Amino acid sequence: MTDAKVFPAPVILWSQPEDQRAGKPLLVLLHGYGANEQDLLSLADLLPGDFAVASVRAPLAMGEGFTWFPLTASIDYSLDAVKKATDYVLDWIDTIKAGHSSVTLLGFSMGMAMATTLLRQRPADFAAVVGLSGFVVDAGDDPTFRDGELDGSVPLFWGRDQQDPVITPDKIDFTMGWVRKHVKLTKVLYTGMWHGINQQEIGHVSEFLTHEVLKK
Repeated sequence: MTDAKVFPAPVILWSQPEDQRAGKPLLVLLHGYGANEQDLLSLADLLPGDFAVASVRAPLAMGEGFTWFPLTASIDYSLDAVKKATDYVLDWIDTIKAGHSSVTLLGFSMGMAMATTLLRQRPADFAAVVGLSGFVVDAGDDPTFRDGELDGSVPLFWGRDQQDPVITPDKIDFTMGWVRKHVKLTKVLYTGMWHGINQQEIGHVSEFLTHEVLKK
């Protein structure tokens, strides 16, 4: 459990009012560094309407936005910081998941690091993961990352531009090795998207969610 003195109560934006969400599959949106819960919510209108979509604000203030943990290249970064952030999200998911038929995660940039860490900590809890222009955290041999329980059956969509100027090559290399070993991978490369999301990618994400979550 997280320490309430460290992190604020979660701020959540929903795509639908509460009376329209019960029993639907849940899609949790996790934004990138320096953004906020409003950043990805517009995607809800472009994705299958069968989902109840919840966009979560990261707990740490960063400039005019928020971050899940310090940047990996900064002196303040630690794996413990990543785990505290994922505990924060898991604590919230635990309060609402009983009202939904499944839980799927979608993360952009650092949000992909969050989404994949959540999966690695709770390998049986999530129907699928979508990672956009992001990466997987190198957790070494930390036992809370239960990679050995991920047998390649959880569907994961990874979309990126090879010219992305933000995610460094070492992160891409580690992520490539990890996804090939641990998940059922759908990987798509885009041109001219840089560190962003484009309409073509969202179309592919919609197809992925329909096939891997809604039709299961």
